[in-house]
Amino acid sequence: MFTTELATVSYIGATILFILSLGGLSNQQTALRGNLYGMIGMTIAVLATVFGPQVTGAGIPWIIGAMLIGGSIGLYAARTVQMTQMPELVALMHSMVGLAAMLVGFSTFMDPEASKGFVGAARSIHEMEIYIGILIGAVTFSGSIVAFGKLSGRIGGNPLLLPGRHWLNLVGLLVVIWFGREFMNAHSITDGVMPLMVMTVIALLFGVHMVMAIGGADMPVVVSMLNSYSGWAAAATGFMLSNDLLIVTGALVGSSGAILSYIMCKAMARSFISVIAGGFGTASAAPAPAGGPAQPAGEVFPINASETAELMREAKSVIIVPGYGMAVAQAQHTVNEITKLLRQKGVNVRFGIHPVAGRMPGHMNVLLAEAKVPYDIVFEMDELNDDFPKTDLVMVIGANDIVNPGAQDDPNSPIAGMPVLEVWKAKTSIVMKRSMASGYAGVDNPLFYKDNNRMLFGDAKKMLDEVLTALKA
Repeated sequence: MFTTELATVSYIGATILFILSLGGLSNQQTALRGNLYGMIGMTIAVLATVFGPQVTGAGIPWIIGAMLIGGSIGLYAARTVQMTQMPELVALMHSMVGLAAMLVGFSTFMDPEASKGFVGAARSIHEMEIYIGILIGAVTFSGSIVAFGKLSGRIGGNPLLLPGRHWLNLVGLLVVIWFGREFMNAHSITDGVMPLMVMTVIALLFGVHMVMAIGGADMPVVVSMLNSYSGWAAAATGFMLSNDLLIVTGALVGSSGAILSYIMCKAMARSFISVIAGGFGTASAAPAPAGGPAQPAGEVFPINASETAELMREAKSVIIVPGYGMAVAQAQHTVNEITKLLRQKGVNVRFGIHPVAGRMPGHMNVLLAEAKVPYDIVFEMDELNDDFPKTDLVMVIGANDIVNPGAQDDPNSPIAGMPVLEVWKAKTSIVMKRSMASGYAGVDNPLFYKDNNRMLFGDAKKMLDEVLTALKA
């Protein structure tokens, strides 16, 4: 058994390891080490908690049993999930954190022993921690479930914009504040249950409404935002349980998620408030109204796999821009084979990654790392944009909105001002798509009609396999 002093030292060590883990995850080369730090820190934290002074001997078998069940489910999910399903898995994990915060809050409030020793102002603060913790947990839980549905395709990408939705949110907030007052003034557990239940229902509905109002194009921001919420929910749980490590860990996750949300918004030239307000990003494009964004027009130039291979052979510099279409087709391994072949021939091959490519932050980086693409040829958008005019060939694989010149050329475009990869400035660009359909934001792309652009239609994996075969011939 851990003594109080040993448990405290263990918590400090785990906190240091979590901070080192976040630092390691900031760079591809050190990400593996960062994950290792995180796993060691979590192991220390769990052992110090389970065998610490706050857990009695009778409860240890139950805790270990629950850990074995949960760990088995997590291990199965981690081994079977496809990389294309990673965004919805992340959203589902966020929902579990929110659900845990809710359950801990209710159990803490219902258990008279948990509140023993809190009197006067300390009791009021403790009850406020419970109320806010359940509030944050409920919003995180329901919002993450809706995000899971959107990312997995079970719910459409169109934003649900209810009439007077902002007034609905304001009324909901006022009701939550009112019942918070009633909860704080309750003289018994029985009196406090009803205000707590009403607030929980409103918070659950708000989580659903908030994420349903956010369009598909903003889903990377939603994932990072829910990541932040899950951190604050964990921190609130730490306050309820008087667990310092949980407070610190939750604060680390919450603050890093908030910073990531800011980075995502900046990458899309959006404000965080405008994302929460919703409305950007639809599953299908609607006809532009009079005076709205200009519709692209012109001739499309198709190309086949053998012609694509020939252009690659002649190129001295190639930039590959991956998008969600590459993830869906599971084409990253073939892309790596083509990359290795071209580099052996002396071609300068690099990858350009937009911060919001895919369905979650870092989605494309994860896919390329899985295919073992060298880290030193993977670059962020800002590092490559000036090099496109000096590039012979750009290969866009399943990306759309992040390479849309309308963001710069059309002030009436819904994505006007959004930083994009300027692939159209290269000598030749090839866009791989199944069809001429618009991207997740529902915005047509003038790139397809550029004179120096070619369209390689078909499944990305199938077409790239043909390109690889032609290159080897």
